[in-house]
Amino acid sequence: MPHIRPITDLRNTTEISELCHKQDEPIFITKNGYGDLVVMSIETYERQLALVEVYKKLAEAEKQIAEGQPLLEGEAVFKRLRDKYANK
Repeated sequence: MPHIRPITDLRNTTEISELCHKQDEPIFITKNGYGDLVVMSIETYERQLALVEVYKKLAEAEKQIAEGQPLLEGEAVFKRLRDKYANK
């Protein structure tokens, strides 16, 4: 469940920081009863960025499939990666 706090709570930076790390998800900050900001830990932010990157790659792969580009055999790809990186 999202955690919502009023903007006046930002005065206590230590409490907000601890809450961000404890909740492990974004905290929504309101101003005059309306959404205004989102605050999160660096770890949560980096995790969100990684998810966005995965979704972008999946969308790109789906586009390639829709355009009829040939698929690669998984075992061949893994073998090529092992050959390239395992011997270094």
